[in-house]
Amino acid sequence: MDKLKVLFICSQNAGRSQMAEAFLRRFAGDSFEVDSAGLDPAEQVHPLVQQAMAEVGVDLSAKKPKSVFDLFRAGRLFDYVIAVCDQKTAENCPVFPGLTRRWNWPFPDPAAVTGPPEEQLDKVRAIRDMIREKVERPFSEMPES
Repeated sequence: MDKLKVLFICSQNAGRSQMAEAFLRRFAGDSFEVDSAGLDPAEQVHPLVQQAMAEVGVDLSAKKPKSVFDLFRAGRLFDYVIAVCDQKTAENCPVFPGLTRRWNWPFPDPAAVTGPPEEQLDKVRAIRDMIREKVERPFSEMPES
């Protein structure tokens, strides 16, 4: 059986979609082919996202944000496209064309957190934990094979 192909998308592919991709790889990577991309890719994964993910053993320092349009032009097809944009930025969240199974898991944008540095990191940690819980839940309930 072919692996299910999952694409997580958000506006810049610098935070939410990178975290979701990393967690799905960790929890069920053998069952899925996982990628992430954005409508307007950032230069790098957000530094606070890198720091928060490093705290849970995930190194995103070498990850480069990708464009949804580059994946589409390359002919990539996915079984599931999961938008992880929050409701506030949903109108800018990309829609990957040609698919029937699309989900929206709205999460706050780590790039939009404000406050002193430690408070910003705490907010990004909270977003990370929400994403991890959402991605992990279906797979932690599956029986061992």
